[in-house]
Amino acid sequence: MQFLNPIWFFALAALSIPVIIHLWNVRPGKTLKVGSISLITEASKSTRRSFKLLDILLLILRCLLMALLALLLASPVWQKAVPLQKAKGWLLIPKEKLKKTYTKFKLQIDSLNKAGYEFHYFNSGFAKNNLQKILADSSLKDTTDKVNYWTLIKALDRQTAAATPIYVFTPNNINHFKGSKPAVDLNLHWQTYTAADSVSKWIASASLTNSGTIKATLGNSSPAGVYYTDQILQGGGSNDITVNVQNGLPSVSLKGAGQTAVPVDTSAMRIAIYTDKHAVDAGYLKAALSAAVNFSGRKAVIKQYNNPAQIPGGQTWLFWLSEQAVGGGAKSSKNVFKYEAGKVIDVNTWIEPGHIAQAKLINPKIGEEVIWKDGFGKPVLGLDGNTYHFYSRFNPLWSDLVWNDDFPKLILKLINNQPVSVPQQYDKRVLSNAQIQPELVKENKTIASVKAAVQTDLSRYFWLLLVVAFIAERILSHKTKTVSNG
Repeated sequence: MQFLNPIWFFALAALSIPVIIHLWNVRPGKTLKVGSISLITEASKSTRRSFKLLDILLLILRCLLMALLALLLASPVWQKAVPLQKAKGWLLIPKEKLKKTYTKFKLQIDSLNKAGYEFHYFNSGFAKNNLQKILADSSLKDTTDKVNYWTLIKALDRQTAAATPIYVFTPNNINHFKGSKPAVDLNLHWQTYTAADSVSKWIASASLTNSGTIKATLGNSSPAGVYYTDQILQGGGSNDITVNVQNGLPSVSLKGAGQTAVPVDTSAMRIAIYTDKHAVDAGYLKAALSAAVNFSGRKAVIKQYNNPAQIPGGQTWLFWLSEQAVGGGAKSSKNVFKYEAGKVIDVNTWIEPGHIAQAKLINPKIGEEVIWKDGFGKPVLGLDGNTYHFYSRFNPLWSDLVWNDDFPKLILKLINNQPVSVPQQYDKRVLSNAQIQPELVKENKTIASVKAAVQTDLSRYFWLLLVVAFIAERILSHKTKTVSNG
């Protein structure tokens, strides 16, 4: 038995009321008739009070009345756990993709539903629902979502028994699979499909070139991958790109795509090269930067400095070819590429990418993002925040980098800031079925049996007891008064 409002148990303190009444109950004295009081010696008057419980049965009934009233107000119920009927298995579909997923696997889903498989949303909590009623809703529409399916599979592993057949139907878009592949102990049957709208195009960036034209970088995504293409726009645009000018600021947009216009970056890329004793290195770098800028067509200004105080603030790129700390206005540069100081060691390895021979290196730091690496996987160029730490030199004595045809390409990739992250709404890459399936392991899982709680209201029984106790108290109280008066 349980009580829904146990706070009313404080009302049991009222049991003290009938006890106090009975303790203070004083019976009247008896009158004795005598012929004469002349022979009775006068004595001092005294009063005697006795705290003696009288009419014990009446006291018990009155206490019972107060107790029953408190229990009645506490809302007594009888709760009984009833095991749920065991399902044949589970059928799961993401709520946001239910309509499209059902259309793709209609025959299999209908067959499982008729066979007695419970339908659950493949979402957090795995809510149970009636699939037929959901499909009968004419307003059912698919929506976008950011659900990580691998995270849900881990949660499903904790909530279901290993022997329970689990059928999951989902799309295979890469956006739904983040982190490492899970290891689970499930009787899992996971089928996926590729969405019909599996190709997308968007404008990743747009900038003004040295010739005054606009260069637009287009992102293209398909199940096979992502690639970028450049278009040089003349006049009003091209066959698929429109150029708009509002308040003197140009922007570009894809025709008929309904995408937000992308503003054109009209600023010039400002590149500063500083060196104190590495003049040869600066010459090689400046030539590579000029080639990279000319190839990209991006509007850019390249200047070399020998005095840090002369470097204007706000440079797009600063190449600090010195072992000294970055100083002057150079500190405010958006991106900093600097020579690292340290012990020079002779090596026989190469620089990746490009497999370029490397003869000397400086011991690198640990924990940086690796941009270029040597043959042992150690960083040759590491990134920490907005600072690129170079553990070599642009000098033929250190490596063949400046003589290699890939040198301008590496510099171009470095300064071009090619988009590396794909907007989720445009990313159409998919994973194969083998890449999606989690690793299956055997483990001893203890899954608590799911039971339904059935509650029975006991208030009416307490009302009956309360009425019976009240009637009994009244009868006994009346008899007690009759006896006392008689």
